Amino acid sequence: MTTGNTDTTTKLLLDLEPVVEANLNRHLATAKEWFPHEYVPWSQGRDFDGPLGGEAWEPGQSKLSEVARTSLIVNLLTEDNLPSYHYEIATRFGRDGAWGTWVHRWTAEEGRHGIAIRDYLLATRAVDPIALERARMTHMEGGFETDHPDVLGALAYVSFQELATRVSHRNTGRISGDPVCDALLAKVAADENLHMLFYRNLLTAAFELAPDDTMAAITRVVKNFQMPGHTIENFGRKSVQIAVAGIYDLRIHHDEVVMPVLRQLKALERANLSPEGEKHREELVEFLAELDRQATRFEDKRAAAQARAAARTAA
Repeated sequence: MTTGNTDTTTKLLLDLEPVVEANLNRHLATAKEWFPHEYVPWSQGRDFDGPLGGEAWEPGQSKLSEVARTSLIVNLLTEDNLPSYHYEIATRFGRDGAWGTWVHRWTAEEGRHGIAIRDYLLATRAVDPIALERARMTHMEGGFETDHPDVLGALAYVSFQELATRVSHRNTGRISGDPVCDALLAKVAADENLHMLFYRNLLTAAFELAPDDTMAAITRVVKNFQMPGHTIENFGRKSVQIAVAGIYDLRIHHDEVVMPVLRQLKALERANLSPEGEKHREELVEFLAELDRQATRFEDKRAAAQARAAARTAA
């Protein structure tokens, strides 16, 4: 299914609209209102240098470890690209009816995340505010363009991506060493989990409407998955830091993101596939086995590196 097949895309969107409406109502009944300002330790804040003549930022003011700062910055810059994400999903799903109501509601909820994380980082002087703003400008100027322009690809991507983002936020909070940061990111992660449930339920419904195309989309997304912040400057180096710290690595991606979504979708056991759909599923199974092997290799290398570091410390 491609963006060029307008009739097929329109029919799929219309067929899914009752599911969108039902899940929108469920989401609105489940989601709890919260306020970013209540999770920010404002009493720790003070003026910075500049027009207000405050105190310049220095690295020693941060109470967070280097990897916690790195992960928080990556998470924040990822959230900052919300205008591009809104454009992408509004373009795929439309701005009318239940689809449009969801698109705007999702955007409004996501908007809280960047507000809350940035306020926390600045109030606690956890990061260099000038470097952070420059990174935001650079990242947002590049925008975000999805690798999956079709409706099913978009649904598959956000089903995995929302869960991946939830896990990243939650684990960042846990390793931060700051209960305030942990509580804040737990709230953000809770939002991401509800968003994942919404999209996953739609993807489940799509499996009934277009099983072969849905399987093809899932296989394509899983094989080519990238986090939405992958265009952040020096993302490769930052993602290695994050992986080594156990915040988000291949094992977590396989065990806590990819496989749970596939299990809930019953993607590996569905009986309503044609030979073409079965071919895509076999391709997915082969990739999952390789992903599992790669995850094990990474764990082994990390453990060996940690053992060497411990030996050097003890010497």
